[in-house]
Amino acid sequence: MDLQKLLARRVTQIEASGIRKIFDMAATLKDPVDLSIGQPHFDVPEPVKEAACQAIRAGFNRYTPSGGIPELKAAVLSQFERTHGTRPEDALITAGGSGALTLSLLALINPGDEVLLPDPFFVSYKHLTTMCGGTPVFYDTYPEFRIDVAAVEKLITPRAKVLIVMSPGNPTGACVDEAAKKALADVARRRGLIVLSDEIYELFTYADRPGRSLFAYYPEGTVVMNGLSKTSAMTGWRLGWALASKELVVQMTKLQQFTFVCAPSFAQKAALASFGLDLSNTIRGYQKKRDFMVSGLRDGGYQVVEPGGAFYIFVKVPPKYPNSQAFVEEAIRRNLLLVPGHAFSQRDTHCRICYAAGDERLAQGLAVLQGMAK
Repeated sequence: MDLQKLLARRVTQIEASGIRKIFDMAATLKDPVDLSIGQPHFDVPEPVKEAACQAIRAGFNRYTPSGGIPELKAAVLSQFERTHGTRPEDALITAGGSGALTLSLLALINPGDEVLLPDPFFVSYKHLTTMCGGTPVFYDTYPEFRIDVAAVEKLITPRAKVLIVMSPGNPTGACVDEAAKKALADVARRRGLIVLSDEIYELFTYADRPGRSLFAYYPEGTVVMNGLSKTSAMTGWRLGWALASKELVVQMTKLQQFTFVCAPSFAQKAALASFGLDLSNTIRGYQKKRDFMVSGLRDGGYQVVEPGGAFYIFVKVPPKYPNSQAFVEEAIRRNLLLVPGHAFSQRDTHCRICYAAGDERLAQGLAVLQGMAK
C-alpha cells in the first residue's frame, strides 16, 4: 500500500510544528538551557489546583454541555465586561485557545476563502487556514512589528473573509495600539470581514494602561479568543474560550459537539478559581526579565525591537549566519534551545527567544547568545 497516495491534501500541505521539533530535540540534550517553548515557568496557582482536585473527588469527571458549564460562561463574560466595558452576546468554552481558533475557522472558512494573517504569525494561523481549505494572505509587520492598516486594506479582495489580529503577539510580543485597533475595526466593518482577535497574552502587557479589546470597537464582527494556558499556567489543562455573537457561537458549538465534544470537565470547574487572582507581581517579574534580556542582547550587538507584552523576543539573527535555522543549530550545539523564525514567518531572518525562565537560566542563555554574536 502506498500511503502517500491515500493521504488527504490537507495533511501533505502542512509541515510539522517547528516548535514541537525543538521540544522533541530538548529530550536528547543533557540539561539544556531551554528558551524555546512558550509556556510560563511558574506552576498553576494553588487555589486552582485545589479546585481541580475537589472537582475530581466530587465526581465532576463526565461530559459537560458542549458549550461549557453555565457558571464558567457567565464568569468569562462578566470578567470581559469589567475589563473592557462591553459584554459579548455569548461564550463558548473550548479546548484551549487553539480550540477557539480551530472552531472559528471551521465555522467561517470555505475552500478558496482568504484569511489575512500578520507576518510574523502564531504557527497555527497559517496551517489551520490551510486545513480548512482557505488561503493565507500575509500582511507584513516588519521591521518594527507594527500593523500598517492602509497596507492591510490593500490586500483585501472579494475572496477575503477573516482578519486575524493578535495582541500581545507571539512570537514578537508586539502590542497593537488603540489607534490601529480602531482603524482595523473600521476597515473590517466597511469591507465585511470577521475579525479573530487572539488575546491569550492579554494580562502579559507591560504598558501602564493596557488597551481595550478590539471587540470594543467592532462588537458585531469580532470573535475574541482567550484562555488560561498563559495567565494561570494551565497549558496542559486545555481550557480556553471564544466570545462572539450568539448566532456564531451556536454554529461553533455545533462543530464542537462532533470534534472536541467539550472542554475538560475538571478544568472548567477549576477555572472558576482563577478569576480574581492577583497576578501583578508575576507580570512585573516578567517585565524585569524582558528588560534584562533586551538590554543584554543589545549590548551583545543584536538588533532588538522591545516587546510590549507576552514573554518573547523576536530577535534578528546576526549577519554571520545565513538564516535562522543555521543560527538555532549553532545554539543547540552550545546546549541552548531557541525556535527558528521560519516557523513563524515567510522570512528566515529572526529567531524567537522565550524569556519565561528562571533568572539563572536567562543569564546562561544570554551569555551563549552574546558569544554567538561575536
